[in-house]
Formats: sequence, structure tokens, C-alpha cells
Amino acid sequence: MPTLALTNFNILVGLLGGWISLFGLVSYLCKENYYLSEALISLLAGVAFSPPAANLIRPLEYAGTEEDVESVTLAFSRLVLGVELVLAGVQLPSRYLRTQWKPMALLVGPVMTCMWLATSLLVWALVPHIPFLHALAVGACVTPTDPVLSNVIVKGRFADHNIPTELQNLIISESGANDGLGYPFLFFALYLIKYIGDGGKQVSGGAGLAMGLWFGETWGYTIILSVIYGAVVGWLAKTLLRWAEKRKYVDRESFLVFAISLALFIVGTCGMIGSDDVLACFIAGNAFTWDDWFRLETEDDSFQPTIDMLLNVTIFMWYGAVIPWDEFLHNNVIPIYRLIPLGILVLILRRLPFVFAIHRFIPQIEEVKQAIFVGFFGPIGVSAIFYLYVTVEFLHTLNEGDEPRSDVAHLPEIVRVVVWFLAVCSIVVHGLSIPLGKLGYYAPRSLSRGISFMSGEGDGEGPEATRPSFRIRGRVLYPFGRSRSQGIEAATGSGYDTESRVQSQSQPQSDAEGVNRPIYRIGGSVIPPQPAGADEPGAAPPWTKRTDQPEQQKRSGPEDGERVNGSQTKVADEQQQVQTPPPPPELPSRTIRFPDETPAAPR
Repeated sequence: MPTLALTNFNILVGLLGGWISLFGLVSYLCKENYYLSEALISLLAGVAFSPPAANLIRPLEYAGTEEDVESVTLAFSRLVLGVELVLAGVQLPSRYLRTQWKPMALLVGPVMTCMWLATSLLVWALVPHIPFLHALAVGACVTPTDPVLSNVIVKGRFADHNIPTELQNLIISESGANDGLGYPFLFFALYLIKYIGDGGKQVSGGAGLAMGLWFGETWGYTIILSVIYGAVVGWLAKTLLRWAEKRKYVDRESFLVFAISLALFIVGTCGMIGSDDVLACFIAGNAFTWDDWFRLETEDDSFQPTIDMLLNVTIFMWYGAVIPWDEFLHNNVIPIYRLIPLGILVLILRRLPFVFAIHRFIPQIEEVKQAIFVGFFGPIGVSAIFYLYVTVEFLHTLNEGDEPRSDVAHLPEIVRVVVWFLAVCSIVVHGLSIPLGKLGYYAPRSLSRGISFMSGEGDGEGPEATRPSFRIRGRVLYPFGRSRSQGIEAATGSGYDTESRVQSQSQPQSDAEGVNRPIYRIGGSVIPPQPAGADEPGAAPPWTKRTDQPEQQKRSGPEDGERVNGSQTKVADEQQQVQTPPPPPELPSRTIRFPDETPAAPR
């Protein structure tokens, strides 16, 4: 007898594949027509399949303990950030970090510092009984802007129509750089908590040792080493790939996947030496395409965006399943009536005032509305969850045996509740801002037009006022408030003979006349009659010009004694040129041809 194998692996893989397939069926509709991000939709799907809902994704059952769930989430976030940041570095133009270092320095220096302090002050003000050092640690987790959600904002039809290319590159570059630069802000607070948080009872050294570790270990070993390591690995990878490509050693598939494999290599090796793998991935991606060679060669390929989409959908489904919803309502650190105002104030005051204050010094931000856009869209997402579990992992090292240290006993819960709530608020608000903004822009205009149309108070201008709506059984229906005579008079600019209308109505129409009535499209334009034989199989559509001519006309020429007027020939050529559709635009082509793409020569 066959038995069902409802194992966790089968359920999870089937659910993931089914959701990606279903979302793929309407992905263009959601992202390009409704401006909904795949991150928001996947997060909602993960919530629907989570243990509190359908219970199809069961993270605690997979991992065994809460600590293991946190470790899996941290590792998954590292992986996604590494791949995303290498791809972000590859997307940037040649030598971007060198040519645009001034606006980048403003955004990752003063702006990022102000974001950290503003968020920390809000946390300190709204979370009861929290020390300021703890608030600095919480604020550091949500200071970096998320590269995953930033890529969603700067891609697609909305970005192409509303965001200049230079501004798109600046947003991508900032989100990649400040992700890795979150370590100094975080460990400034964590080292002070470790050495002076309990008054030096457990760990001696004081603030001097804390600052020494912050400068030496965080800045020297973590930041500077990761920058050097990423630049060297990226340059070596580019050199080796060009060497292999010139000698035709690499095939097309390996060429396209090279950036992904580079990201995995850097995440693993930087993790082993304990450096900043996130920043190293971004630097390596930019060094890898320093001369724009790899970016231009892969510009017309969709492999990297495909991997990007798969990772985004998967991780946000996982986030939806592990969000601590119960802790938002029932916790020992902050009530919900304080948590909601904290989320609203952080989204408004965390970034917008500071970007708006310095936007005149950033040449890519040319208008006030662009400054507001860049200031508001500083999303909190994968990077915040990554730093959240880095903080929790560090705090576990301060435990006195199995018991947490007294001064940080509630800090893991505070960080978990606040950061998760802020991340959910950012994903939802930033994911719905563009569609709601579009709805708020078009809804009043559509409503006013509809009211004017129904009441007949239009201005009488435009195509809606001068042409009929559509035709039903020989009758032309005009907009409300406009008679047939008024409609024809408005459309033709002449009066309307009502007597001829009455006389024509008194005469019966034959069947042939009924057949020869013009047929109208919706909107009022007339469909041209089809020529004879158009319904036969293989016939050309009625809207195309018939180019087949009798054989005698094809052979007509000077030998037949027929002279073709030069002006008529010119007019015919012009008509043919007008009716000939323009050639499709040429897509960017690669200069590389791989050995497996070249047909083998016959032996």
C-alpha cells in the first residue's frame, strides 16, 4: 500500500516551489502595474504559512531550539547579503567609488551618524527603563539601509520613469557601503556595555580598553581588512576571468555564475577569519567590474536577476515564518501603545531630515522631491535582522554560566522586539508607499472626471467630448448630457440637419444597407471593412495593406509602353515607408562568444 510521506522536507520544498511558481505567474502584474514589491508579498506569504496561521512552515521544528533558529536566520541573512552586495557592486559603473566618493562620504559619514543617534534617542525615549548604551545598540541595528529592499525601489518601471540613473546608482552604492559600516556603530555600544555596563564587576578594563578594542579590532581588523581583502579578491577574480576568457577556457554558464560564486567564496572566507564579510562583498563586486568589462558583458543576461529574485522570495518567506508576533503584544520591555509610535517616528525622523538638510551638496539629488524620496526610502530589512542576531550572539558571551549578566538580562528581548517590529513596519510601509501614492494621485482625478462625465459638466474639450463612446445595433451612444446632434456638431464643427435625419428614418433600410453599416470600436473609431476573401484561411488581417498585385501590374514597365510618373512613384514610395513598421530596437549584444556557442567546423 502506498503511504504518504508528509515530511518537513517534502512540505517545505513543495510549498516553496509552488509559491515561487504562483507568484511568477502574476509577477509582472504585481511589480510593474501595481508597484508591489516581491519582499512584501513574500513576507505576507510567509506569515500565512507560519505556525500561528497554516502551520506549513515550522522553523522551530526544523531547528530544535530557539537558539538554533536564530543561528539559521543569521546565516541565511549573511548569505543573502553577501550575494546581494556583490551584485550591487557589479551593477555600478566603472570606478564608481573613486569618482563619487564625495557624496558617498556624506551619506555614510554625517548622515549615517545622525541616523544612528536619532534612532537611539527615540528608542531611549519610548522604551521604559532602558539605559542609553542599550539604546545605542538597538539604534545601530537599524541604522544601515537595506540593499535588498533598496534594489526593489530602484528597479522596474517606476524607477525608470521617475528616478534618474545617477540617483539609482547612488542609492545602490549607499545601501551597499553602509551595510558593512554598521559594525563600528554597533560595537561602539557593545564594547562599552561589556566593560562599563556593570560598573566593571565582571570584566575589568573600563572605557579605555573598550575604545582600544573599538579602534583596533573593529576599525582595523574588521573594516579596513575587509576592504583590502574584498578589493584584492575582486581584482584577482577579474584578472583570472579575463585570462580564461581570452584563451576560451570558460563557457557561458560558468561566466555568468562567476559573480555568485565569488560572493559565496568571500562570505565563507571572511567568516572564517572573523572580518566584515558584508563590506568585503560590496568592495569585491565593485573591484570585479572596475573597468566595466563584466557589467557590460552580462548586461543583457537575466541569470543574476533570477538568482536575486529567488533569494529575495525565499528569505522574506522565512522572515514571515519566524517573526515573533506574540512578543509584540506580550513582552516585558515595551507595551504595544509605545511600540507603534516608535515605529512611526523612526520611519519619519530616522533619515529624512538629515538627507534633506545636505541634499544641496549631493549633485545626484537635483530637486526637493528627490531629496524627500531619498530621505524617506531608507528601508529597514535584511541588514537589520543580521545585526540583530549579531548583537544577540555577542550578548550570549557575557552570560555568567547559564545565567545572563544582570545588567543585560533584558537587552536581547528589547533588541528582538524593537528591531523586528521596525523591520516589519519598514517592509510594509515602504512596500505600499508607491502603490498608495499612485492611488492617491490618480483616484481624485478619476473620480472628478467620472462625476463630470455623469453630470454632463465637462469642458467640452478633448477626445472624450468630441467622439461617440461606442455603437450598439446601428446607434451611436454619446456621453451623458450630450445629444446626437451636439455630438456630431462638436465632432465635425458643423451644424446638424434634423430634417434629413427624420427623412432618413422614415425610409426603410434594406438588409444590404444594414450589412454595410460602419462598425465602431469602443471609443468611437471606425473599423475598416474587410476585403473579400479576408475570412479565408491564411488571408492577411484586414488592417494590413494588401501587397499582392496582379502579374500584369508586376510586369508593367517601359516595355509595355506605360510610363510611370515620377511624382506618383515618389508618393507610393513615401506611403510604403510610412506603412512599413520601424525595425525593432537593437538589444545590447555581447562581444564574447564562448566555445560552446560556436558551431564546430566540419572535419
